[in-house]
Amino acid sequence: MHLPPTGSRPRVLHITQPVDGGVARVVTDLTRAQLAAGLRVAVACPDGALADRLRSLGADVRHWRATRSPGPALVPEVRRLARVLEDVRPDLVHAHSAKAGLAGRLAVRGRVPTVFQPHAWSFEAVGGAAGALALGWERWAARWATRTVCVSEAERLRGVRAGLRGSCTVIPNGIDLDRFHADAPDDAPGDVAGLRLRHGAGPRAPLVVCVGRLCRQKGQDVLLSAWEAVLRRVPGARLALVGDGPDRTRLAARAPASVLFAGAVADAAVWYRAADLVVLPSRWEGMALAPLEAMACGRPVVVSDVDGAREGLPPALVPHCLVPPENPAALADAVTALLLDAPLRASLGHRGRTHVRSAHDVRHTTAAVAALYDGLLDGVRRPAARGDGPTTENVPLAHGGPPAAPHRPGDRPAAVGRSAVVPIECRESTHP
Repeated sequence: MHLPPTGSRPRVLHITQPVDGGVARVVTDLTRAQLAAGLRVAVACPDGALADRLRSLGADVRHWRATRSPGPALVPEVRRLARVLEDVRPDLVHAHSAKAGLAGRLAVRGRVPTVFQPHAWSFEAVGGAAGALALGWERWAARWATRTVCVSEAERLRGVRAGLRGSCTVIPNGIDLDRFHADAPDDAPGDVAGLRLRHGAGPRAPLVVCVGRLCRQKGQDVLLSAWEAVLRRVPGARLALVGDGPDRTRLAARAPASVLFAGAVADAAVWYRAADLVVLPSRWEGMALAPLEAMACGRPVVVSDVDGAREGLPPALVPHCLVPPENPAALADAVTALLLDAPLRASLGHRGRTHVRSAHDVRHTTAAVAALYDGLLDGVRRPAARGDGPTTENVPLAHGGPPAAPHRPGDRPAAVGRSAVVPIECRESTHP
C-alpha cells in the first residue's frame, strides 16, 4: 500500500459519476476548499462541464469514461479507474454517489483509506430485483469503506435499517453563502424582473420555481399533478421547472401552458431570487441542496418529508413547508396557502435564511471533511502503539456487531451541527 511520506501534502482522489446536480456542486466545493488548504487534489470523472470547472480551479482532472448507471460496462470502467489509481497514487480516495462508490470501492478494495459518500442510498432508487441487488452490494462493499459520510442523520438511519455495517460520519450539506443570498449586488439591474418577463411571469404573477434534474427522484410529476388544484385557487400562477433530464419529454407532454421549462442553467441563484416560492417534491434524498440554496436567498420552500428534509428546516418552518411524499393534494394545499399569504412567505423566508446561514455554511462542511481526512490519514501514518485501546470517543457498534476502527484523538467528530462519528450498523449482519 502506498503511504505518504511524513510531512508531505496528502494527495486526495475524488471519484464522481454523476457529474451534474448536487453531487457536482459538492465535489466542486470540496475541491476548491482542499486546494486552498494546500492538498494535492485529483478528480476522476467523465469529460464535460464539471471536468472543465475543476481544471479551472487547479485540480488534476483524470478522464474516467463511465456511464451513470451500473451495467455491462462496469468491468472495463473499474479497470480504467484502476489505471487512474495506479497513476495518481492517492493517499485517500473519496467516492461520490452510487456509481462512483461501486466502481471506486471495487478498484481500491481498501488498499488506501476510502471515504464513500452515497448522496442518498442506491437501493432507494430502484425496486424489485434491482433494488435487492443494490442493497446486497452496499452491504457487501461496506467492508471497503474506511468511513461512510452521510449528509443527514435520517440518511444514516436508513442505512442502519437496511443492515449496513461500518463507521459513519454525519456531515450536513452546506452551500456557498457568497453565491446564494437574498440581495444580489452582482446581478445586473433588472435581472430578476427581466427573467420573469421573458418567461411570461409579470411582476405580480405568483411564480413557483422547482430546481432539479428532471427525473423520477425529484418528483416533478407529483408537482404537475398538484398544479391544476393550485391554479384553481391561484389563477395566473406560473410554474418554472429549472433543470434538464430524462423525464423532460414526458413531463412536457402533460404540462399546461402555465408551466415553463427553463432547461439546465449554470447558476440557479437568479431563479431563486425571482421566485415567490420554491418547491422540491422529491421521492428520496440524502439532504437536497436546492431547498438550502432557496432559503439562503430568502425564499420560503415546500419540500416532501424525505431523508434530510426535516433536518434542513428550522422547526418553525416544518408545519408550513413539509408535506408527505407523493401526495399531490397535500402539496397543492401547502403551495396554495403560501402563495395566498405574502406576509407568511416573508416571515418564513427570513427564518429560513437565518437558519441556513448558521447551520449550512459550506465552510463548516468542508472543515468537517478536512477533519475527517486528518483523522483517517493520521491513523495510517501513526498506527497505535501496542496496547493502545480506543479512546472514550470511540463508538462501538450496537447489539453485538463487530467493533468500529479505534477512534483516535485526531479523528474527531466534525464541528458542524449534528456531525459525529457513529456506527452505521445496529444489528448483526449475515452477509459474508
